[in-house]
Amino acid sequence: MIRRLRRASVFAAVAAFAALAPALGAAAAVPFFAVAGVAFFGVRDGEWFETLALPGDREEERLYGFVSFALAGAGLALFASLPRAPLPYEAFAAATLAVGAGRLGRTLVSRRTTDEFPLVAGYVAAGTAAALVGQVAVRLQTGAPVDGAALPLLTFLAAAAALTAALVRSLVFSRDAHITTILVAFVTWGFLALEPTVGAPLIVAGLAVTGALGYVSFAISTASVAGMLTGVVSALLAVVLGGVGWFLTLMSFYAVGGLASKYRFDEKAARGVAQENEGARGTGNVLANSAVALAAVVGYAAAPHLAVPAAPLGFAFAGATATAMADTLSSEIGGLYDGPRLVTTLRRVEPGTDGAITWQGELAGLSGALIVGALAAGGAPYLDPVAPGGVAAGGAVVAAGVAGMTVDSLLGALIEGDRVGNQTVNFLATLAGAAVAVSLWAVV
Repeated sequence: MIRRLRRASVFAAVAAFAALAPALGAAAAVPFFAVAGVAFFGVRDGEWFETLALPGDREEERLYGFVSFALAGAGLALFASLPRAPLPYEAFAAATLAVGAGRLGRTLVSRRTTDEFPLVAGYVAAGTAAALVGQVAVRLQTGAPVDGAALPLLTFLAAAAALTAALVRSLVFSRDAHITTILVAFVTWGFLALEPTVGAPLIVAGLAVTGALGYVSFAISTASVAGMLTGVVSALLAVVLGGVGWFLTLMSFYAVGGLASKYRFDEKAARGVAQENEGARGTGNVLANSAVALAAVVGYAAAPHLAVPAAPLGFAFAGATATAMADTLSSEIGGLYDGPRLVTTLRRVEPGTDGAITWQGELAGLSGALIVGALAAGGAPYLDPVAPGGVAAGGAVVAAGVAGMTVDSLLGALIEGDRVGNQTVNFLATLAGAAVAVSLWAVV
């Protein structure tokens, strides 16, 4: 444990060089190259080698994991400091410190518990705090404002960087911190380019609510760790880049869909129609149902910069979410009933057959689409609707959800199998639902 703590501390200390990048200017990459060179050529054995070695390093007698992390920092430093490579210093500092300090936070928590959720929480909390401090340090050096208007944005960027780093870390090997750092840097750069308007109440409430919902989803086993992180990142982007109405619309799917997966789970498992992994949805499943909606959120935030209308992106978001909700409820509820029929021929088939439908499942799917349509088009006294246009807009969203659910069934019957998986079918169905919603928006 002492060695793991020392290792994590060294990673965090190297990451801290990123906060000095503006002062170092064109020489910002030098400390990272120096650390990488010393570790690669000068540390082949002994206490420092044993301390810094990651899985696989001992067999190769090289600190490849640590060296790769330092080289990733050097590359990003060059990309941030060279005149024609405009990676913002804030993105560089946030990404590097989120990964380096996040690792330290996780190691500190591991001294008290081995439960995965506290470990992830420690990673995210330490990564967020360090990324925020790093961005503030960068701005103090460059003269950019650090005031009440800037801090909420910097907090959002720090949290987004730490959450993204935790998510990527859950999907790669522990020695791949360099991959995590590079990916997080470019994700953070993208968020900076969108110039979102972030108020203090919004970011505080957004982080609190998404964190609480993430814990609940993990605690009741409706999502794996990676799935939970994916959901939290998605919800945070929805509330910051879209608004509260977007957040509530997306959360209706996560909450209702997750509970539907656990509903009478043992009975569905006995029938062979239950969600795999004990009903806990992973990253692939969450993204298959949410990727189109998230793309619409990002497009909505980018619309003012691209001089394109934002309204159709709201309808695309609502249509994709309505499809995901309708399809999930149709599958989870319909799978409990006998007598399913293949959607293409209407002949009776065994429960669990790809493309099979029941009238109970179709009714449940319609109900799910109605929920999303009401939230997306109805709004509330203090919320702008995601899909403005009143009853007509709500009807368009519901119709898109039912259409997307039907497309999912058709694709399940026609192409789903060994070569085309369920997640691909789900993605294509949500894409179809988004397209139908936008087409109906053009008519409405």
